[in-house]
Amino acid sequence: MKILVTGYTGQLGYDVVKEGRRNNFEMYGVGSKDLDITVQQKVNKYVEDLNPDAIIHCAAYTAVDKAEDDRETCWKVNVEGTKNLAEVAKKVGAKFLYVSTDYVFDGKGETPFKETDQTTPINYYGLTKYEGEEIVQKTLDSFIVRISWVFGLNGKNFIRTMLRLADSNKEVSVVGDQIGSPTYTYDLAKLIIDMIQTEKYGIYHATNEGFCSWAQFAQEIFKQSNKGVKVKVIPTIDFPTPAVRPKNSRLAKTKLQDNGFTRLPKWQDALTHFLNELNHEVK
Repeated sequence: MKILVTGYTGQLGYDVVKEGRRNNFEMYGVGSKDLDITVQQKVNKYVEDLNPDAIIHCAAYTAVDKAEDDRETCWKVNVEGTKNLAEVAKKVGAKFLYVSTDYVFDGKGETPFKETDQTTPINYYGLTKYEGEEIVQKTLDSFIVRISWVFGLNGKNFIRTMLRLADSNKEVSVVGDQIGSPTYTYDLAKLIIDMIQTEKYGIYHATNEGFCSWAQFAQEIFKQSNKGVKVKVIPTIDFPTPAVRPKNSRLAKTKLQDNGFTRLPKWQDALTHFLNELNHEVK
């Protein structure tokens, strides 16, 4: 199986390519320097020449706060780029998997959002990812995989930030009223490679099992890494950001189970695995 993966320089794209190679697939990972997905002619030529069996679209403009001002770039990458890839995937007969986000929901309530729930984005990044979903669904049969709170070895993430802060702080303030699930790219990549081999198209939610607040996530990071750092739990209102953040990022994952896919491990176990990999990397 020949698979093109966009966003190869990011956390998820990197792990998807690695997992695909572990499965002996022919993997082609591209970053923005290799292929500008916003230019239709370049996308068409690259994909038609490669003629992949599948495209896994991990690339995105993910600077959530910056997106509020840099709307044009965010739209070009997340909407136009997605449209270009979906259309050429249909043209060459490639399967298509689009990675989306919990930010397509309004974040209200305390119940986990189902795959079929109404999408009402509350920030511009979320809006562009929602528009990407709409385009993909209108263009071809596809997989849409919504994720949240991503972390992996190949890039910046919340865990690395907390570990860096632990080096020079005895106490850190972390928001305690936003609830969701961390998603480890190593675990997610396995699911994505499993999924792309099927024709069980549709919208899926895929995060590690269990829920926590950012503050609880930080506490577990310090506990597992043996850092004597106290977490001061603060409300969202005390940590203003340009983009509104959803308070409820809980995602229901029943569709994974219903379609015979293995749900991801508990987020605490994913954290343990990540920290072990990180320590190995440092050594």
